[in-house]
Amino acid sequence: MGNPCDTQMKLVAGAAGYVLEDVPHLTDYLPDLPSYPNPLQDNPAYSVVKQYFVNEDDTVTQKIVVHKDSPRGVHFRRAGPRQRVFFESDEVHACIVTCGGLCPGLNTVIREIVCGLYHMYGVRKILGIDGGYRGFYAKNTVTLTPKFVNDIHKRGGTILGTSRGGHDTSKIVDSVQDRGINQVYIIGGDGTQRGAAVIFEEIRRRGLKVAVAGIPKTIDNDIPVIDKSFGFDTAVEEAQRAINAAHVEAGSIENGIGLVKLMGRYSAEGAGQDLLSESLQSMDQQDASGNKLLQDVGLWISHRIKEHFAKKKMPINLKYIDPTYMIRAIPSIASDNVYCTLLAHSAVHGAMAGYTGFTVGPVNGRHAYIPFNRIIEKQNKVVITDRMWARLLSSTNQPSFLNPRDISEVKKEKQPATGLLDGENCRDRKSVTEDDPCIS
Repeated sequence: MGNPCDTQMKLVAGAAGYVLEDVPHLTDYLPDLPSYPNPLQDNPAYSVVKQYFVNEDDTVTQKIVVHKDSPRGVHFRRAGPRQRVFFESDEVHACIVTCGGLCPGLNTVIREIVCGLYHMYGVRKILGIDGGYRGFYAKNTVTLTPKFVNDIHKRGGTILGTSRGGHDTSKIVDSVQDRGINQVYIIGGDGTQRGAAVIFEEIRRRGLKVAVAGIPKTIDNDIPVIDKSFGFDTAVEEAQRAINAAHVEAGSIENGIGLVKLMGRYSAEGAGQDLLSESLQSMDQQDASGNKLLQDVGLWISHRIKEHFAKKKMPINLKYIDPTYMIRAIPSIASDNVYCTLLAHSAVHGAMAGYTGFTVGPVNGRHAYIPFNRIIEKQNKVVITDRMWARLLSSTNQPSFLNPRDISEVKKEKQPATGLLDGENCRDRKSVTEDDPCIS
């Protein structure tokens, strides 16, 4: 798989330090594509909605807390329906694929893409790709209709099946081309979105009229730029049951200790990898999606706690609970279902409007189209020197675990001014100047 980060950013500069990190459009490489009136203007459900269509110049700012002299900063194109579309309803042949691990809400996203295409745009040809990326070339497809997906949001998992890996760009795009598919909706985490970016690049290289839209998914909630990933609220609600059970167990017996392991990549089940490497053989391996295989910190902590109290000759009763796979397999709660609907509809509106090579998500509460490379360039992590972590320590009355040297180093660091970037300095990314060939 190629490196999607090599793609040159499509930037548009404006007054007062305004920068639009725009997403590709089919007309970038197919300039003579015709456009059509959006069929939503004749849809009775939307006939009474004022200003339903999004203005072409509407953008969403990445930073909402600024100083009076701050530049306007980075913006993303606002998601939503446009007055003109670049696909006629009867020419659309869409497909949906889910990849990577399970997450609450997958079936809801599938359902709402199908129903959105069908009821809003009159699309009748929608395929489900079975079993992740390899399903494009190694498995059969499933015909998706509103009737077929009617109640799938009440179930956990994904009706399409999923897998890690299996990404063969040429075979996937060959399959898309052979089947006459012209809209591809890809639901998955950062590894999946990285694969989606490579698929988009190959489609653009071949000059195909195919829109590629990503819907970011991870139970870890560590996808950058967007406010939150779908399924996270459901996971938090379900995790409370395990935490409460551990608390009851620990409080009901002498010297009781409750230990719960949750998913969260480097902030839960994969935390403390540097500590584990001291006592366990370090592994520098990756899973089929390209994610680093992390050692299990839960069992390590459990053993260390037992060793600690054994040395003190103090008997304890430790209850270790690992509900991780139970949590990610449940159906999504109501708030996540609403969120999944908005994500799905935003993706459909974007693809119909001819945008491609994008992922969709809320930025400061407003849904936006975000370039793939911004989603996959890094992962959000819990920062133990920021205000959120301080609030956690204050409310739980636990120690910070920071040693004096760490605190001293943090205080020496120059805090970045509130400006263009989200927690990163300009030196980490390509500077934006009038001479930059990326700026139009």
